[in-house]
Amino acid sequence: QVQLVESGGGLVQPGGSLRLSCAASGRIFSTNLMGWYRQAPGKQRELVATITSGGSTDYADSVKGRFTISRGNAKNTVYLQMNSLKPEDTAVYYCNADVVVVTLHRGNYWGQGTQVTVSS
Repeated sequence: QVQLVESGGGLVQPGGSLRLSCAASGRIFSTNLMGWYRQAPGKQRELVATITSGGSTDYADSVKGRFTISRGNAKNTVYLQMNSLKPEDTAVYYCNADVVVVTLHRGNYWGQGTQVTVSS
């Protein structure tokens, strides 16, 4: 019923920037909390940043001051602006959304992931 599609990953040098995008589509009534998570090889998936429908944000300590999460005007899109990237930011980045569909059922959905590699 709901799909999340990410884009914007790639290879970047240390100190560079990338912008990730995620668009939710389907029979959506509303999207509530949206966020970005990441998983590096051999590590558990971890929270990067979240944003509520009202625009309140939260960040992992490791990305504070470097990453910015925002939502699009349509509210079904979320972005992650990543600046001053470090090699330790290398991971698969996943979009996550808490969605209420038109039948008023609530569910939590994941995107397929997009690879971010920070390397010289």
